[in-house]
Amino acid sequence: MRDGAWPPAPAPLPAPVVDNHTHLDHHAGDDRRSVEQRLADAAAVGVDRVVQIGCELETARWTVDALDRYPAMVGGIALHPNEAPLHADGTHESGVGYEDALAEIASLARHPRIRVIGETGLDFFRTSEDGRDAQIRSFRDHIALAKELGLPLQIHDRDAHAEVLEVLERDGAPERTVFHCFSGDAGMARLCVDRGYFLSFAGTVTFKNAAGLRAALAVTPLGRVLVETDAPYLTPHPHRGAPNAPYLVPLTLRTVAEVLQADPEAVCTTISETSENLYGPW
Repeated sequence: MRDGAWPPAPAPLPAPVVDNHTHLDHHAGDDRRSVEQRLADAAAVGVDRVVQIGCELETARWTVDALDRYPAMVGGIALHPNEAPLHADGTHESGVGYEDALAEIASLARHPRIRVIGETGLDFFRTSEDGRDAQIRSFRDHIALAKELGLPLQIHDRDAHAEVLEVLERDGAPERTVFHCFSGDAGMARLCVDRGYFLSFAGTVTFKNAAGLRAALAVTPLGRVLVETDAPYLTPHPHRGAPNAPYLVPLTLRTVAEVLQADPEAVCTTISETSENLYGPW
């Protein structure tokens, strides 16, 4: 983070909405805020529910424990694409091999408030070619787990658009599949919509240099759109580089409404309904 100060709270939304993807186990900011405070700050501006994502063994355990304490939270767990090769080649700091790590994720995912498998997928930005086979194996295993448990899938896709789509086409995507922090162009957005996928837009869609991402949003029907923070990362404009938390969703949502030329209240209501259809009631 370039700036450790928390941004001021944006104007409250006209209707409640869900932060579709956040990491409340991660801390940020010069003034460290508790989970309780971050959830309260979010509720004060209309973000009354969150999907907490734990994508390493330690944070998956944290997530399952937190779900019993915070009613505003449902969860998702997985092995992040950058974690899977480390478990597979024996270099992960936990010392846990891939098979045992995946087995623990599968066991934790039986918790009734775990409502999504993710984030999983492919990341060719941080992982070298040597780790790609392990990433693909892990992605396929998580797809199978989501189908086995009847849960939606949240996908992490970084510098791997074609390969992610190829795996989904080959293995068959779960009935409910979400591209977390969608980063493709308008053509990819159309293809995803045609295949029935949901696209979740983070603070990146507000960045000044993200015209291509806004073009992708513009061709996505509102019923396929979700919003997220990916907090504490990807803080929306005009606070890029500062700490992020679910209370900043309104900045992204208002950009979504502007791009779709839709009423912000209607956007909130539709995204809330879509979220509940995907993840069930909180």
